[in-house]
Amino acid sequence: MAADAGANADQVAYWNAAAGETWVAMQDRLDRQLAPLGRAAMDALDIAADERLIDVGCGCGATSLELATEVGDDGSVLGVDISAPMLAVARRRASELGLSNVRFLEADAQTRAFAPGGADGLFSRFGVMFFSDPTAAFTNLHKALRPGGRLAFVCWRALPLNEWMMLPMRAALPHMAASPPPPMLDPHAPGPFAFADPDRVRGILGEAGFSAVSIDAHDALIGGNDLEETIALSLRVGPLGMMLRENPDSRDAVITSLRAALEPHAGPGGVFLPAAVWIVTARA
Repeated sequence: MAADAGANADQVAYWNAAAGETWVAMQDRLDRQLAPLGRAAMDALDIAADERLIDVGCGCGATSLELATEVGDDGSVLGVDISAPMLAVARRRASELGLSNVRFLEADAQTRAFAPGGADGLFSRFGVMFFSDPTAAFTNLHKALRPGGRLAFVCWRALPLNEWMMLPMRAALPHMAASPPPPMLDPHAPGPFAFADPDRVRGILGEAGFSAVSIDAHDALIGGNDLEETIALSLRVGPLGMMLRENPDSRDAVITSLRAALEPHAGPGGVFLPAAVWIVTARA
């Protein structure tokens, strides 16, 4: 069943078109880069065998599959996302692994009527910052948790703290025509940095009914892709990808500058750059 396009129609359209197709094409590289940050949030969730979990914004399913191995055959994982192309990858991966304790649902977690009290835990790796009304979304998700159920997610801190995005942007800016910042950089609009302000996150979760809210800074080096893979990823994902779509004639010059900026960070294990995130936990 397709996601309800009402509350988050713009996001549904975005993630079922170019953005979803890009993540499908780049999923191996993205999973490699984001895996340690997702793992930090999983550790914070403190998963037990046989639990029932919901993975919000599961995308191509890497985190849902990892959660499924954590809860074991007696547990279950429901991966929820609005992107049909990404969910097709998730279902294929689960089938290839022979996992029967995970299923995927194309739905908007802001409005989907989940079974009340049916989940022991909610998890998300960068999937909860895109709601048009985050308070309504977390209120809805709160209903899905049993009393005492747990929430854990990872989200980006402010853009200037995330060198893995800042370095490509700095390399590219001299070649870009003057234009307003990409809308994804608006800290109050749905987008990757919508939860950069911890006070805003604490207020949203409190209004949604969560308690024992903890928001901890976590820093890590992320990457693991070789130089050419990192260049290709930078050109298509994040603020630089959006800027290039507005300035396609700058592509060749940007690639030259980007390669020069990334080369000093390349080693035998790939290119690694600093990332800054929040690990957020709470209870129903």
